[in-house]
Amino acid sequence: MTAHGVPNPAETAFWNETNLEVELRRVGNICHGCRLCFNLCPSFRELFRRIDEKGEAVENLTRDDFKQVVLLCYDCKLCFPKCPYTPPHNYQLDFPRLMVRARALWGKRGLRERFLEDPDRLALLGVPMAPLANWVNQLSITRRLFEKIMGIHHRAVLPTFARQTFAAWHRRRMRRDGARAGANGKVVLFYTCLVNYHEPEVGRAAVQVLEHNDVEVVCPPQRCCGMPYLDTGNLPAAVKRARYNVERLVPYVRAGYTIVSPGPSCSLMLRQEYPHLLSSPEAREVASHTQDLCEYLMKLNAQGKLRRDWTPLQEGILYHHPCHLQVQNIGRKSWDLLALISEKEVGCVTQCSGHDGTWSMKREYHELSHQIGGKLYSRVQESLSSLVACDCSLAQKQITQGTGKKAVHPILLVARAYGLGGEGSSGETHSQ
Repeated sequence: MTAHGVPNPAETAFWNETNLEVELRRVGNICHGCRLCFNLCPSFRELFRRIDEKGEAVENLTRDDFKQVVLLCYDCKLCFPKCPYTPPHNYQLDFPRLMVRARALWGKRGLRERFLEDPDRLALLGVPMAPLANWVNQLSITRRLFEKIMGIHHRAVLPTFARQTFAAWHRRRMRRDGARAGANGKVVLFYTCLVNYHEPEVGRAAVQVLEHNDVEVVCPPQRCCGMPYLDTGNLPAAVKRARYNVERLVPYVRAGYTIVSPGPSCSLMLRQEYPHLLSSPEAREVASHTQDLCEYLMKLNAQGKLRRDWTPLQEGILYHHPCHLQVQNIGRKSWDLLALISEKEVGCVTQCSGHDGTWSMKREYHELSHQIGGKLYSRVQESLSSLVACDCSLAQKQITQGTGKKAVHPILLVARAYGLGGEGSSGETHSQ
């Protein structure tokens, strides 16, 4: 650990509340003197408002003042690439991780947080009873009860459960066909819990597109990346998930596989959060060999290995660049890929959707989340494009609810251009 910054969760200092408050005041003073992020999110607006109301002195802020700032941070992480004082700068300012640390020490994990933080546990009930569970979740009386008992807003869009998980589909496929050797590379698909339980069609499209481009695809056992636990401040559970996944991924990395993920939050966790949470050589190995799915495909393209036997899409496409891809500083690879397969110019919009994990689902923040997404909604509604693409499943749902235009993962459009919608495209693709 440096003299400043956020300690590793394994360090005693991480869990020291006095140390936390010292760091909050240090960072508050730096942000107060800079204010580059004054209009970025509600957390910064609240911080600067409270500083201004208390004589423009961070020293006058109370613990409760800081707690309100923490509650309004939805962990989009966009402040990190915009901040001039992040590592390796001597200030070592890491606002997003500081907020996660504060939630770990101050957060209240009630019934709602325990319900939302563990997708694997929810799926144990939801997937076997998918049609019934999805029907019950759509009932007005159910949603009102959720809001009253758990504080989940009655208008929040809940992911629907698939009848068959992606993992089950892939296991059946492997038993039938075996592993397909790839002349152009070999990858581990970190398919994400959202794809596994709710959108298996995205995982199937990823496998089909990769194999169409002569890439071997394997899917070892894996669990939720742990990002929902960061939302609730349950750091021990996040560390446990990180350790489980790293132990199963690192043998493949050492065997020459690249880890690819269709989920921006999951690739962000593997790349940037696992080394911090675990502070181990194995976590750093996994991080250095992880790529976004479309990033990987565009690298194939740069090497002249991406097959061009697609039929260009004729519709206009508007691409939304998710926050958790922006902060990985890899460029707009999904937009680049869509531009290759489209007959028309592909638009791009970067405004935050405001969903951000479980934050938009919460009763007290749902309406605010849609206010944050307002600029994005306007861009989508003003666009003449008939297709909207976004890598983030939750941002897709926010866009669809806020505009009435359905947003889909870019890989589905790529698979469509390749004409790969055949296998499992009947009843298996439907989640209801």
